[in-house]
Amino acid sequence: MITTRAIPGPRGLPVIGNLLQLPRERLTQHFMMLAQEHGGIFSINFAGYRLPLICSAELTEVVCNEKQFRKLISPPLTTLRPLAGDGLFTANGDEPNWALAHRILIPAFSQRARRLYFDAMQEIAGNLINKWHASGSQWVDVSADMTRLTLDTIALCGFEQRLASFAHAEMHPFVQAMVRVLEEAMARSTRPRWVNQLRVFAKKRFQQDIAYLHHFVDDVIRQRRAHPSPVKDLLGLMLEGADPATGARLSDTNIRYQVITFLIAGHETTSGLLSFALYFLTQHPEVLARTVAEVDGVLPRGTAMTYEDLDRLVIVEQVLEETLRLWPTAPAFSVAPYADTVLPGGYRLAKDQRVTVLLPALHRDPAVWDRPEQFDIDRFDPARRVNIPPHAFKPFGNGSRACIGKQFAMMEAKLALARVLQNFDLVHDPAYRLTIKETLSLKPDGFRLKVKPR
Repeated sequence: MITTRAIPGPRGLPVIGNLLQLPRERLTQHFMMLAQEHGGIFSINFAGYRLPLICSAELTEVVCNEKQFRKLISPPLTTLRPLAGDGLFTANGDEPNWALAHRILIPAFSQRARRLYFDAMQEIAGNLINKWHASGSQWVDVSADMTRLTLDTIALCGFEQRLASFAHAEMHPFVQAMVRVLEEAMARSTRPRWVNQLRVFAKKRFQQDIAYLHHFVDDVIRQRRAHPSPVKDLLGLMLEGADPATGARLSDTNIRYQVITFLIAGHETTSGLLSFALYFLTQHPEVLARTVAEVDGVLPRGTAMTYEDLDRLVIVEQVLEETLRLWPTAPAFSVAPYADTVLPGGYRLAKDQRVTVLLPALHRDPAVWDRPEQFDIDRFDPARRVNIPPHAFKPFGNGSRACIGKQFAMMEAKLALARVLQNFDLVHDPAYRLTIKETLSLKPDGFRLKVKPR
């Protein structure tokens, strides 16, 4: 007989459990602190519902076995279902539209397709460079401009929409509505259900923002139907593509959900990655010097980047990967076992019991990572990277449910970071201390730079 034991966790209060102990604006960071206290696994009591969180590579390897565990979304993603429905990011592992959409959309992220996106990515990166050249001696809001960059990039590459975010001081209304929805979704996950029901104004605003986002996307779809394009982008594949296995097509409702998923997930996480990367580079002058030297070698001053240059930016990629280790911008994913399961250590999980892998804690597992809090890009030197256990580094999720746009995001981030370093010297604010803004994703809050043309 296997001896089992309870999953440890912080002591809570009767009925409401740990709810009052959860800081809504820094939930992930609170969980990271609990991981240091409890080790590889702990549980949180959400008013009677217990959620285990996995923090070690040993346990992550077990729960990432797709023969025994399936993707099962958890709050705040469940709260986003009215917005994104059964889109790729918010669908459970057994929902048929996930597999259908995935098969239809795989060609949009092939190497051939990524090459076709290169010019559009260059165009939007050029808009960022032009804005920063015009900034003079003013501080630039890094996270805001990275949001403009990545939103405009996915809109143009995926849907032939030019949002012109750099032409306006205020964020595009789509972004404003999206941020409010994400913040409310996160807040709802830390409050008792009855409290959420009482927040009438917040509920109304949530519904209004979702209606606006749906209307925005429905209009994009209507425009494409009225004016078909020969471009085989994401929207074209969704409107015209058929499942190679069954011949089935996506419904208009599911196309809406997929477009929203890509507009949100396709820009929110990459903007955070670029913002964190610039923060770490300014905090580590020796790494910045190495990275700039590589960029200057690949892209001498005044040289236009080519698609082939991307593979030569090895140190730039190491910077991005080490950034994702310390601050994976999509900080968690959830799975559930197909049957009752006992984890190493004797921790029992019931069939369909949701368990969440907490990525910032996993990426700091001291059993795997030496000096886990230290920013060290040499961990990802090609000769050393092969020695990283496969389940110790999961910034894009796991297995068949890993992010379909991983290569797109890394290509976009490498291109943008190289273009910034080719054009500017970076001056950071010495008084700034890293503060994390948490919504559905993570990004630096209040991080700003002065940029000096080189």
